[in-house]
Amino acid sequence: MSESKESYLLRRRPPSEKLVDVSFRYLAVILASMVAVVLISILLVVFWGSLESMGRYGWKFLITSNWNPVDDEYGAFTAIYGTIVTSLLSLLIAVPLGVGTAVFITENIIPRRIRNVIGVMVELLAAIPSVVLGLWAIFVMEPFIRPFLEFLYSTLNWLPIFSSPPIGPGTAPAVLILVVMILPIITSISRDSLNQVPDKLRQAAYGVGTTRWGAVLNVLIPAAISGIVGGVMLALGRAMGETMAVTMIIGNSNNFSPSLLAPGNTISAMLANQFGEADGSQVSSLMYAAFILMILSLSVNVFAQWLVKRLSLKY
Repeated sequence: MSESKESYLLRRRPPSEKLVDVSFRYLAVILASMVAVVLISILLVVFWGSLESMGRYGWKFLITSNWNPVDDEYGAFTAIYGTIVTSLLSLLIAVPLGVGTAVFITENIIPRRIRNVIGVMVELLAAIPSVVLGLWAIFVMEPFIRPFLEFLYSTLNWLPIFSSPPIGPGTAPAVLILVVMILPIITSISRDSLNQVPDKLRQAAYGVGTTRWGAVLNVLIPAAISGIVGGVMLALGRAMGETMAVTMIIGNSNNFSPSLLAPGNTISAMLANQFGEADGSQVSSLMYAAFILMILSLSVNVFAQWLVKRLSLKY
C-alpha cells in the first residue's frame, strides 16, 4: 500500500508542468498541420493555374512535344522524357558509386583518419551550389568527356540513344552532373544506415567463416537496406527536381530526340527558362508541366515510403 502511494505521488505533476506538456502537444499538432496545409495549397494553386491547359490539351499534352508559343501549341513530352531519363540514368550510375563509397568508409579497409577525410569531402560536395556545378560542367566536364562521346557516336551511331553527334550541351552531360549532385545524398544516408547495423551481426558473420565481402553483401547491406533505399529514393526526388545545373548543361531544346548525345530538356529547366517571360496560355501550360512534376515527385516519395516499410518488415 505504501509503495503504490509513493508511486502515485511520484506521478503527480504540478499544473505548470501539465500546461507546458499540453501546450507543446498542441503546438506540435499545429505545426505539423501547417506543413500539410502548405503542401495541399501548393498543389491546389498549381492545379488551378493549369486548368485552362488541361481543358484545352488533356492527355495530349503528355504525348506531344510541339512547344510553340507563336502558334499557341504546347506539349511537354520532351521535358517529361528528359526528366525521367536523366533521373533514372543518374540513379543507375550513382547508386553503385554511393553505396560502394559508404561501404568503403564504414569498413576497416583503410585507416580511420583517411576514411574520415573521405567522408568530410563527400559531405562538402553536397554543399557546393548547383550554379557552381553547372559552370564546372560547362567549362570542365563537358570538354573533358566530349572525345568519349564522339567515340560513342562514331562506333554506336546505329543505336537510337547514340544517333546524333555531340555538339556540346546535351542529355549525357546533364546525367553526369546529376550523378555528382545526388552522390553525396546516397553516400551519406547509406553510411549512416550501415553504421547503425549492430556490430554483433558483423562479428557473427565472421564467426561462421564468411569473408569480409560475404559479410558486407549477405549481412550488412540487407540489414541496412531500408535506409539505403530511402536515401536512393530521396536522391531520385532531388534529381527530378534539380534546376540550375541541368538548365546550364542540357541544351534546353524542345525538339524530341531519343539520343543521349543531343540537347534535351527537363520540366524544371523548362520552367526556369520560360516562366519569367510567359503570358497567356503559355503560363497555364507551364503550370500544367509543374503539376506533372509535382505528381511525379509525390509518387516517388509515396513509393519510397511503401518500399522502406516492406523492406523493414522483410529484413
